[in-house]
Amino acid sequence: MRGLLLAGALAVSAQVPFERIRDAAKEPGQWLTYSGNLHGHRHSALTGLTPLNAAGLKVRWAYQFPGGRNQTSPIVADGVIYVTSPNRAAALDLRTGRELWTWERPVPADYQSIGFGRVNRGPAALDGNLYVATLDCYLVALDLKSGQERWSVKVEDYKPGYSMTLAPLAIPGKILVGVSGGEAGIRGFVDAYNASTGEREWRFYTIPGPGEKGNETWAGESWKTGAGSSWVTGAYDAELDLVYWGVGNPGPDWNGDGRAGDNLYTCSFVALEGKTGELKWHFQFTPHDTHDWDAAHVPMLVDGMARGQKRKMIVNPNRNAFYYALDRVSGEFLAGAAYAKQTWAKGLDDKGRPILIPGMDPSEEGVLVYPSLNGATIWFSPSYSPKTNLVYVATREVGATYFKREAEFKPGTFFAGGGEQRIPNDQQWGAIRALETATGKMAWEYRLLSPPWAGVLSTGGGLVFSGSNEGNIFALDARTGKPLWNFHAGGPVTANPISFEIDGKQHVALAADKVLYVFGL
Repeated sequence: MRGLLLAGALAVSAQVPFERIRDAAKEPGQWLTYSGNLHGHRHSALTGLTPLNAAGLKVRWAYQFPGGRNQTSPIVADGVIYVTSPNRAAALDLRTGRELWTWERPVPADYQSIGFGRVNRGPAALDGNLYVATLDCYLVALDLKSGQERWSVKVEDYKPGYSMTLAPLAIPGKILVGVSGGEAGIRGFVDAYNASTGEREWRFYTIPGPGEKGNETWAGESWKTGAGSSWVTGAYDAELDLVYWGVGNPGPDWNGDGRAGDNLYTCSFVALEGKTGELKWHFQFTPHDTHDWDAAHVPMLVDGMARGQKRKMIVNPNRNAFYYALDRVSGEFLAGAAYAKQTWAKGLDDKGRPILIPGMDPSEEGVLVYPSLNGATIWFSPSYSPKTNLVYVATREVGATYFKREAEFKPGTFFAGGGEQRIPNDQQWGAIRALETATGKMAWEYRLLSPPWAGVLSTGGGLVFSGSNEGNIFALDARTGKPLWNFHAGGPVTANPISFEIDGKQHVALAADKVLYVFGL
């Protein structure tokens, strides 16, 4: 089923030129890109929902996805909400949830997800198209009005392990994607495609080859299987024309013996020129990672004071349990501090490089380290509120015993070199934490029964929304963390919330298990 316009569907007339995405703050009732704006904030300026009325939220409609647990972050434009699931997209009436059109691409029978689940995290919109990245590694452009396929392009061959789970990112004239597959020993990259034709305009390899800067950080030919997945959406500064993208862990994950060196650009943020893909700077959070602490996070671009002067910053609560503030023009390290329990580093030096505690690498006997391989946070989005100047992050407090094993590379198979055994469930927990933007110092926390898998949304009305493994969707006071509202969805919440207006009234949407719920007063 390449595209199906449903009988009696409402006319879909959305056009999303880049200027609308760039100026998203002028249209707070829409949600035009993965993070709500190009700066990765996942913040809604809408003020209709507040600590005084949040308790009155109710389900307004729900949409059930085919297949398994969903991680989509929808796009909202002009009365239509666009949702995805693996190799599938749909346009829904924003008021009722009724399907307007659907599109589907069959997953090949021999496709394998190596080291990650079969998920899709959302679409991108630009001009008259909706863009979807597929598990079998195609980028597809669909007509916003009808769902008809305008073009598709093969990004890479899925058989060696390449895949895509992310939401694409739209910048002027281009659609950007990155690949999953690090646990199969692929060589990661970020691609830019012409939004109109599907022609590839540039590719940035996250693992530099011979003759490229950074290749010297890989022993021998280990770069060939260096991994470096780039499987979560980036951010974009239109003024600087810089794309910021997080890069995953090196391969093999837990056995670094054969890849001596820092292993650039794994576990890094890279700043790429939007027009050309040229690398402007990089910052590596975890050099020579042996714990699977990738930096595949959504970067958050904020402006504020640091080291005594106003800065254009990029901030990140990292999987390795440290919070970082960088200068987004130069990549200079500005500040950093642990925001969750960690036992692998004494701290960060003046350049932001970790000061390692000896003996924390995986071993054959096993070594207990905090955090676990899923980190203090993972792919799901944090939020930045310009109203409170706080960063909100769903935090995981879990340790694990890490083991090292031999790692023999065979294309299209698991290439990990070890594994982990987590601490008992009753010793694991989680929290929504509010952190000071410039320093990472905790302002408040709201404890959760278990480590979360859902992202965070902040709003101009002073609320923070998220979800739990136990199936709760909830709202907190953005200034204090006080719980204000709770809804039990009946299944784990493993997606990111968004907010938008219907007929001038603020609503919030979040997927739980197989269902997208839309809440309003």
